Amino acid sequence: MKCAETGKLNLRRELGLTSAVSIVAGIMIGSGIFMSPQFVLVYVGSPGTSLVIWAVCGIICICAAFSYAEMGTIIRESGGDYVYILRVYGPCPAFVVAFTTMFVLRPFGIAAIALSLAKYAMAPFYLGCTPPILVVKCIAASCILMVATANILHVRFALAIQVVFLVAKLVGLMVIVIGGIVTLAQGHYGSLSSVEIAFEGTKLGVSPVGMGLYQCLWSYAGWYNLNYVIEEVKKPEVNLPRALMIAIPMVTILYLLVNVSYLVVMTPTEMISSSAVAVTWGNKVLGGWGWIMSVAAALSSFGSLNGSFFSGGRVCYVTAREGHMPDILAMAHMKRLTPSPALIFTTIISLIVLIPGDFQGIINFFSFTAWFFYGITLSGLLYLKIKKPELPRAITVPIIIPILVLLAACFLVLAPIIDDPQIEYLYVTIFILSSILIYIPFIHFKLFPGVLNKLTVFLQLFLEVAPTDKNL
Repeated sequence: MKCAETGKLNLRRELGLTSAVSIVAGIMIGSGIFMSPQFVLVYVGSPGTSLVIWAVCGIICICAAFSYAEMGTIIRESGGDYVYILRVYGPCPAFVVAFTTMFVLRPFGIAAIALSLAKYAMAPFYLGCTPPILVVKCIAASCILMVATANILHVRFALAIQVVFLVAKLVGLMVIVIGGIVTLAQGHYGSLSSVEIAFEGTKLGVSPVGMGLYQCLWSYAGWYNLNYVIEEVKKPEVNLPRALMIAIPMVTILYLLVNVSYLVVMTPTEMISSSAVAVTWGNKVLGGWGWIMSVAAALSSFGSLNGSFFSGGRVCYVTAREGHMPDILAMAHMKRLTPSPALIFTTIISLIVLIPGDFQGIINFFSFTAWFFYGITLSGLLYLKIKKPELPRAITVPIIIPILVLLAACFLVLAPIIDDPQIEYLYVTIFILSSILIYIPFIHFKLFPGVLNKLTVFLQLFLEVAPTDKNL
């Protein structure tokens, strides 16, 4: 549709409650729950403590999500952290967030999910051995292109994919939960047979707990994504909190039950030595049907990839709309009303970062960056609650909740650096701060606008896109 007053295009409000729940839960339930449990166990040392970590992460995400929900009903614009920091702290800090998100966090996250998807998809064809890396990367690239095409063609098509794959991944996880319940009913309690056994070998250092939280929170990633697309949510003041109240507690309970199933079926040693804990679980419980868990993990990763693309493209789109990226990225297709230039840009960057290889180590080092940005956003919410309580908001959370999440964010940022300082953290910091060198000449002083204007006109005609209006 077009805005009657300006003649510009608007993105459609296509996300109802079901779509909103599928976006949140569909992105949260990805490859993490099929792979991260063994890494959490490695860091914290005991099955009981790992369950505590999973529960704590669920509580942190619930509190953080509702804090973001209040922020989203005060500042009703898509873009998440970027637009909140922009409105509270100004353009320069916001550009740092946008630069890091668009060129590192989003594309590396998309590439990592695609690689996980490809590995699980190829597992049944390479039993007992590792699939060739070239094959894995080709499958991953194909999945990225497939998801990008779906999101570019039509919003409803992308949302339909999200709902369908959410159902598929829930079925897969319920198979694991039911398998665990049957095992418990048969009197096999595994590592959870007693409190002493469950907590034997616990590591309570700052670094082990911090890294365990990092691995676990990677599985919960996605709790914030609805804020990135809030302009496309129908009745956001109603559907935003409802979607969060349904999705996050559901995922938290499901994750705890799945981990209990893993722990009663496998020993800690088996979990730690497994490259894909869900597949190992399937081989032990389902026997010859163990390959089903590879399919379930691949479907889960595909749904998460689709949701990440849907919200990630909107970050790029909003950043350009605010003048922090080329104007072409803030345009929408004239017929489909999707932010196709932003989605194409996200696709290209994701394919480029797919080339080098395994991103697990790099993602670990950038996880603390993400929580640094979450902490800045939460401090902005505290500022608005204290200094501007008169601003209208559909949701109000007790001030203690964002304070506690802010403290958790500070711990997550500082814990691995203080307890186990590594030079990589310095490299990450330098990379993030280097965005200021781009902001000052090209954004603040607007150097070389002529070249970009000519390129924008050419791409606008080629892609059949037009400027959009944010006053929805």
